[in-house]
Amino acid sequence: MTLWVWKRMTAPMIPPSLPADLKAALEQKLHGLARGDAAARAERISLTYRGGGTSAPITSEADALAYAGARMPATYAAVIACLNAMAAIRPGFAPTTLLDVGAGPGTASWAAAQAFETLQSFTLLDANPALRKLALHLAEATRLPAIDYRLGDAGKALADTPEAALVIASYVINELSDAGRATFADALWRKTTDTLLVVEPGTPAGYQRILDLRDQLIAQGARVIAPCPHEAACPVAAPDWCHFVQRLPRSKLHLQLKAADVPFEDEKFSYVALTRAALPERPARVLAQPEQTKAAITAKLCTPAGKLELAVAARRDKPAYARFRRLDWGDTIEAQAD
Repeated sequence: MTLWVWKRMTAPMIPPSLPADLKAALEQKLHGLARGDAAARAERISLTYRGGGTSAPITSEADALAYAGARMPATYAAVIACLNAMAAIRPGFAPTTLLDVGAGPGTASWAAAQAFETLQSFTLLDANPALRKLALHLAEATRLPAIDYRLGDAGKALADTPEAALVIASYVINELSDAGRATFADALWRKTTDTLLVVEPGTPAGYQRILDLRDQLIAQGARVIAPCPHEAACPVAAPDWCHFVQRLPRSKLHLQLKAADVPFEDEKFSYVALTRAALPERPARVLAQPEQTKAAITAKLCTPAGKLELAVAARRDKPAYARFRRLDWGDTIEAQAD
């Protein structure tokens, strides 16, 4: 059995909460909106998305605000978790240009701006005028640099957008038809000069969309930064699926818009970060919350060999057990040298 040691992420970890200036600007915009009406709008839009729909029902400023108030915190938290994982594998990555495809209210752009101070150019693309208008307002009210927000269908207008070192498509490929996803994946990769991040809901269907895109682009030479430590076929088999969870605190406003009484939210997401750059051997990834018993802690790993393996720290091995108690879902872990 392989011996494993826990490797703590050494890159600075960006917290999952919205930046203070963005949160303040969003709450100021929502101040005059009746909470009951906003919650109803948010629920209607969420039901449309969960049913496989698009952002088409978001037609007014009130719709855009309700959607952003309810969904921006969780989307931001998921994208930040992905960027943190990327930075842990490639701490020297310092992009200067960003392309945010299917940008909505600009959530992924704010996450990228927090993660990479080197970013100087922000190009956003989305087909929804109400979300674009809200994003531009929020950008003016925060420290986000001037953005170039282009209005157009992500699948059709992508050809006319500039290339970027970092391309992000978060919660967007679920809006495309099965036939359109492969073409869209190719277009995203053509616009990527270094790294592409794609994020989807952490459902079996969202994971399958990520898996299809991953396999398609690996065949074109892409290398996986995260979460996979390899380019082999995914070893996770149904009914299981590869996904992660990011916990984030809920503000009073967020609680009202979500009609919730729990002060936190657990956002489930699936993702893949791909690059054109050469990569060193990557550490194994913890694929679920480790199981703790009186005798041991067991972590399910995806290994650099492209296989699933269990890492076990027995309670009698006090140093290993103490390290494994701090191990969390999504962390990296390395094989112990002989």
